[in-house]
Amino acid sequence: MPHIMNPLPDFLPPPHELDADASCPSRLGWMQGSPPPPERVVRFDTGDSRKFPQTRWTFSHTRELHPTLNITRGDAPAAALPRVLRTDLDDIALTPIGAGRPISFAESLKANYTDGIVVLHRGRIVLERYFGALSEHQPHIAFSVTKSFIGTLGAMLVAEGVLDEVRPVAHWVPELAACGFGAASLGEVMDMTTALDFSEVYTDPNSGIAAYARAGGLAPRAADSPQPEGLYAFLQTVRAAGVHGAAFTYRSVNTDVLAWVIQRATGERIETLLSDRFWRTLGVERDAHIICDAHGMPFAAGGLCTTVRDLARMGEMMRCEGAFNGRQIVPAAAVAAIRGGGNPAKFTPAGYALLPGWSYRHQWWNSQQSDGMFMARGIHGQAIVINPGAEMVVARYASHPLAANANLDPTSLPAWAALAQHLTRHPG
Repeated sequence: MPHIMNPLPDFLPPPHELDADASCPSRLGWMQGSPPPPERVVRFDTGDSRKFPQTRWTFSHTRELHPTLNITRGDAPAAALPRVLRTDLDDIALTPIGAGRPISFAESLKANYTDGIVVLHRGRIVLERYFGALSEHQPHIAFSVTKSFIGTLGAMLVAEGVLDEVRPVAHWVPELAACGFGAASLGEVMDMTTALDFSEVYTDPNSGIAAYARAGGLAPRAADSPQPEGLYAFLQTVRAAGVHGAAFTYRSVNTDVLAWVIQRATGERIETLLSDRFWRTLGVERDAHIICDAHGMPFAAGGLCTTVRDLARMGEMMRCEGAFNGRQIVPAAAVAAIRGGGNPAKFTPAGYALLPGWSYRHQWWNSQQSDGMFMARGIHGQAIVINPGAEMVVARYASHPLAANANLDPTSLPAWAALAQHLTRHPG
């Protein structure tokens, strides 16, 4: 039976009772001073960088803690995002799922420990805010929003005939033939309907995702650890558990397999493809970067770091069916495949109580609602929200104390719905 991943919110044990204001990095003094006091140093090797409230600083300073690969924007001018800031959005009322009283949209931002948010309506910035350690030019880690970038690359290559969803991934990466991915098709990997012995429980230090993080250098790893070192070495140890294609189960290792296939099929590195296909064409303002392991391989499942506005540009391009900055960046057929969503019947067994009727397709989450809303989602609150019906895009970075989106969705999902409804009724 597929593992049911955090269907309902966790409790917040100490020190998570610190709210957004009390946990503000500048207020707590993380990494301030020359040098900072020892008790205010955020270190990777001790594991402190992965603990709350230090994470409120960490997520905006990834490059100071991990090796990264640069994703250059080139020398082209940035594509303008016209600013028509609105003063009526903060007071939009919404009622969190399971709550007895409404809160305002402004209150929802703090409830979810928002670090930065940009809201676009019809391509114009109508709201932009920064909190904590983040600023408009500072990159923030996207975590699993990265998956949607990689999935879009995969969908583009399928549309262009470079990749075939029916073929097994071992066709491109024979090193995977003897492991759990050996019989999986590319489409099953892209849509996460693989059947694997791998658990994605963020609170369990013995889970598959915890071992994967240590192998990739994303968490401290003991020098005498018997586990493999390197993302791709770890992928070859994952075993099958069930029948591929039967049901959706969220497992991050799928995305790094997809990235490995993409690199083998194209002969190009992921950071180069992200630059050539997106960063040089979207008219972004800043270079991005992606975390890599000790062998220089990119963490495609969750290592991308960008500014909030550049994240919003990706969302706006997808809202506009792949066209942005005066060109067709993603083939319309690829966007249509993503926006069409997957099979809700395969999604249901995963047990996402807060996402009834949703689906998953090419590394994007689809609400299957009439307004066409679909999302890129990452732990601790990272998100791109695309609502074609409301002509709205939201890019949000956050540093919620708990990883699973089930801890943010009771507030976030009503917030996105209320915002879309307000912009539709009051376009300005």
